[in-house]
Amino acid sequence: MGIKPQNIKEIESKASNIYEAIVLLSRRARQINEEQKIEFNQRMETINALTIPVAAEDDEPGINPDQVKISVEFDKRPKVIDQSLTELLKDQIQHTYPDKEIK
Repeated sequence: MGIKPQNIKEIESKASNIYEAIVLLSRRARQINEEQKIEFNQRMETINALTIPVAAEDDEPGINPDQVKISVEFDKRPKVIDQSLTELLKDQIQHTYPDKEIK
């Protein structure tokens, strides 16, 4: 996977400044990562619950082809920072600031 250059001005136009845009990207990337982690764990739990440990001579103990399939599927997904950057550029990320009371 290569590195794709990004237009900084386009990213900056989606927020007040480039630093704010980076914070938005990192927060969204963390959210996506957490969602994927929960999904991965749920899918692995269902497989672990359905799997009966049987040791055959041909198979290595502890390797389940269904688990490997799910792991490969998650590895092929786009990286979370790429997903968050795409969402930011397509204006799919909404952000607001908490109102500060001025005394």
